[in-house]
Amino acid sequence: MLTLSEVTGISGEEGNFQVQVTQHPRYVDMEKCIACGLCAEKCPKKVTDEYDAGLKKRKAAYVKYAQAVPLKYALDPENCIYLKKGKCKACEKYCPTGAIWFDEPEKKLTLNVGSVIIASGCQVYDPSTHDVYGYGRSPNVVTSLEFERMLSSSGPFGGHLVRPSDHQEPKKIAWLQCIGSRDVHIGARGYCSSVCCTYAIKEAMLAKDHSKTPLDTAIFYMDIRTHGKDFERFYNRGRDQSGIRFVKSRITHVVPKDGNGNLLIRYVDPAGKRVEEEFDIVVLSVGLGVSPEAAQLARRLGIETDHYGFAKTPGFEPVKASVPGIYVCGGFEAPMDIPSSVVESSAAAGAAGSRLAAARWSLTKTKKIPEEIDIRGEPPRIGVFVCRCGTNIASVVDVPQVVEYAKTLPYVAHAEENMFSCSQDTQEMMAKIIKEKRLNRVVVSACTPKTHEPLFQETLINAGINKYLFDMANIRNQCSWVHGQTPEEATEKAKDLTRMAVAKVALHQPLAEPELSIDQRALVIGGGMAGISAARALSAQGYESYIIEESDRLGGRAVMLHETWDGGDVQGFLKQIIREVEADEKIHVRLNARIKKVDGFVGNFKTTIEQEGMEETLEHGVTLIASGAAEYKPDFYFYGKDPRVVTGLELDEKLIQKDASLKDVRTALFIQCVGSRIPERPYCSKVCCTHSIKNALTLKALHPEMDVIVLYRDMRSYGLREDLYREAREKGILFIKYDEETGLDIDRKGEALEVLFTDTSLRRKMSVRPDLMVLATAMVPPKDNPLAQMFKVTLNDDGFFMEAHVKLRPVDCSTDGVFICGLAHAPKPLDESITQAQAAATRAVTLLAKKNIRMAGSIAEVHPMDCSACGVCVSICPYSAPAFALEGPHAGKATINPVLCKGCGLCVASCRSGAIHLKGFDNDQIFAQIFALREAV
Repeated sequence: MLTLSEVTGISGEEGNFQVQVTQHPRYVDMEKCIACGLCAEKCPKKVTDEYDAGLKKRKAAYVKYAQAVPLKYALDPENCIYLKKGKCKACEKYCPTGAIWFDEPEKKLTLNVGSVIIASGCQVYDPSTHDVYGYGRSPNVVTSLEFERMLSSSGPFGGHLVRPSDHQEPKKIAWLQCIGSRDVHIGARGYCSSVCCTYAIKEAMLAKDHSKTPLDTAIFYMDIRTHGKDFERFYNRGRDQSGIRFVKSRITHVVPKDGNGNLLIRYVDPAGKRVEEEFDIVVLSVGLGVSPEAAQLARRLGIETDHYGFAKTPGFEPVKASVPGIYVCGGFEAPMDIPSSVVESSAAAGAAGSRLAAARWSLTKTKKIPEEIDIRGEPPRIGVFVCRCGTNIASVVDVPQVVEYAKTLPYVAHAEENMFSCSQDTQEMMAKIIKEKRLNRVVVSACTPKTHEPLFQETLINAGINKYLFDMANIRNQCSWVHGQTPEEATEKAKDLTRMAVAKVALHQPLAEPELSIDQRALVIGGGMAGISAARALSAQGYESYIIEESDRLGGRAVMLHETWDGGDVQGFLKQIIREVEADEKIHVRLNARIKKVDGFVGNFKTTIEQEGMEETLEHGVTLIASGAAEYKPDFYFYGKDPRVVTGLELDEKLIQKDASLKDVRTALFIQCVGSRIPERPYCSKVCCTHSIKNALTLKALHPEMDVIVLYRDMRSYGLREDLYREAREKGILFIKYDEETGLDIDRKGEALEVLFTDTSLRRKMSVRPDLMVLATAMVPPKDNPLAQMFKVTLNDDGFFMEAHVKLRPVDCSTDGVFICGLAHAPKPLDESITQAQAAATRAVTLLAKKNIRMAGSIAEVHPMDCSACGVCVSICPYSAPAFALEGPHAGKATINPVLCKGCGLCVASCRSGAIHLKGFDNDQIFAQIFALREAV
C-alpha cells in the first residue's frame, strides 16, 4: 500500500507493471514514539490559539497527530524550522526514545506488479476559497468535519458541545447544505457530494444528545438527499423524533453579529415570509472532491478523468480506469459514502484479482504461528491491560486507579495501562509481556469486543496461548461514553466490569475450532444484471457457478431499461454478456428453476431446485443472492385504466421499441415518489429521479417542442448525476416541487387527464393536462421471501436482505457463506448493482480460495445423558444447528452441528433440563461474573 506522493510513475502494461516509488523520509519512527508530546512542547513554532489548534488547519503546527497511527506524532515538513531553514532540531534533542531522525535517507524502489488499484480518497471543500459565509472571520462558523471533531471525546473540547469563541454551550445551531457542491461559482463544484444531507442529520442528532439543555437545530437545504439504504428512515427519525427543523432555502451568506459572536441568517420561510434568525454556531456541510495529489497522479499515469477530476470509468465496468490493468474505487471514482466505498474497494480488488488468478498463492508467505502452550493443570495467571484510548476513556475514567485495583484481584499476575491497546506496537508489547510473565489468561479493559476481540485474540495466538483464554471489559461504551458527567461513578463501574471479566476468564479453558473443507463452486440466485455480473466475476477468478433463474430468460429488470444515466446502451450490453455467459464453461444456467430446499452450511451447501418438473440437488460452497426486486404497480392515478398513464419502465420499453406515438405527445408529465417515501414504504427507491430526468431528456430530444414537466418532492440526482439535472433545466424541462401535504388530485375532464397540485415556490394551485403521464414508481421486494428462511438470513423492515454490517461487511449476510447484491439488497441503479455483484463475488472468493476454513470455538454442546429429547432447541434455533441424532449410543438425543452454531445461546437458555452448555459462557462462568458484581454491593 502506497501513498499518492510516493508513486512517481508507472511503466509497462497490464499484467506486468513497473511502479516507480520514492519513499520520502517520515522523520518520526512510529514504533519508537510513545506519544509523550515533548516534541510538540519544545518546538519553537507552538500553536497558541486553542481554537486553531483543535479545528483549523494548524497553520503554525510543527508536529501534528498522525491519522494512520492513533495519537502518535508526525512531522509536518511544511512547518518545520529545520527542514525549511536548516536550524533547530529541538524535537530530536528532547525526544526520550530517539524516535525522531532527520537524517533518514530518501529511498527509491521499483515494484513489479500485475494490477494497480487507486484508492486515493477524497478532499473536503475548503470554504475559505470563496468565503461568503464568514468561515475565515468568525470562529463560530465551522465545517462539518470540524464539527465532528468538536463532538469527539478526543477533540479540542473533550466531547463537550461548546462554542469555539467563548466555550459557552450553544442554544441554536444551523447547518447549511451544499457548500461547495451543486454550485457553479468560483472554486465550487457542480455535482452533488452524496453524503452531506445524511451526515448533517447525524450531526444534528448527535448535537442534541451532547447538549445538556434543549438544543434548537435547523438544516437549511435545497433538496434532502437521503437516498441510501435506510437513510430515509433516518431522516424521518431526525425530523419526527429528534425535532430537527428542515428549512428549504439556499443560504447565500452569513452575517456575524457584533459583540456576542452570534451569526445572523436571512431566509424565506415556506409561507413566503422573510425571516432573520440568529444562531450560536453555523456548520457548513462541505462537499467532497478529488485532491490535487490524486489529480496529479492521474496525469502521470495517463488516466482519463472527467471535468471534475474523477476517474472516467465505463458505465458497465464501474471500477475500470481508462488504462488497462488499473482500477479505481471510492472517492477517486465519484463522491460516495463509506458503505459504497467499501463495496467499490472489494469490486476493484476482485477485478484486479481476476487478471492475476493464475498467479494466486505463488508469492504468498505463510505466517509462522507459535506452537500453542498446554496450560492444563496450571493455576490461572491473568494479565490485565487497561486502555486509555487516548482521551476517549481516560478523559472520564481514572485509568491508573483501575490498573492499581486490578492488581489486587485474584489470579492477576500483571496489570498495566496502554495509550492505545489496539495499536500495532502495543500488540507486540502485550505478546512479549505474556511470554515473559508466563500469563495464561488475558483481560483487556477497553472498547467493544464486537470490533476488537479478534485483534486481541490474534495477539494471544502470537504469544502462544489459546485465543479463547481471553475476555474483554467494555469500559468505553459502558463507562466513559455513558457516564461522562460522573467520572467517579464511571471509574467504579470500570473496576466492576474489570473484576467481572477477571472472575470469568479465570474459568476459561482452551477451545478447539472445527475445520471444514470448502466446495469450490458457487450458487447465484437470480439471473438479472447483478447475478450475471457475479457469475462472470467468479468465472474470471477461476470458479464455477450455477445461476438459478425462475423466468425463461436471463436479464432481469435490465431487459426493460433503455439507457443508463450516462448514455450506456443497456440492451446492447445485455445481449453481449448473455452470449458470454452462455458460452462460458464455468457458468451453468438453470432457467425456469425454483429453489425447493436448502441444506448444509458454509463450504458445504446442498440446494435442491425444481426445473420443468424435475428435481436436481446442487452442491456448492457459497451462495450469492441476487434475486432482484419488482416495479411497483399502483392502483390509483388511473394506472391500468388509461393508456396514457405508464410507469417509468414501461416508458423505457416504448423507447426501446421506438414507439412512434411518442412523437405525437405535446405535454409529458413525470410524477415522482409514486409508492415510495410513504408510511407503507418509508424508503427512497434511489433510481427514480435520475431515471425520470434521463427519460425527460430523451423525450425532449425526440420532440423539442414537447412540454416536459417533472413534479417532485426532493430531486435526488445524487453524485455526478447532478450534471444531468442541470442539463435538463437548461433544455427547458420544468421541475416543480409540489406540496406533498395537499398531494395530487388527478381526474379526467372529458377525454383529457388533469393533474391539480400546489406549487411550493409560487404557493398557488396549478393544473397540467398531459398527453403522457409517467409514474416514477417504487422498487418493491417480494411480499413473501422464502429465501430468507432457507438460508437463515435477515430481512429489514422494508423486506430487503440485510447485510452483516453496513460499513464493515456491506455485502455479507449474517449467515457465513451467504452474500447479497443488486436489488435484493436495496434499490440502486445498474452501475451500482454491477459493482456490488463484483464485490459479492470477491468476498465469496475469499472463502473459495482458502479451500479449508476454521469455525468459531465458542459454540454450544449437548450433554446427552441430561437431554430429555424435548425438541425445544431444534425448534428455536434460527440457524438449524441442533438436530436429533439418528444413530449411535445417543440416538434420539439432541446434537449440535458445530459448523452451523453461532454461539448465540438461545438453545442454552431454553433447554429445560440444562443439558446444553455454551463453551466460554457456561453457567459457572456467568455466575462467577454475577458473584463478582455482588462483591461491590
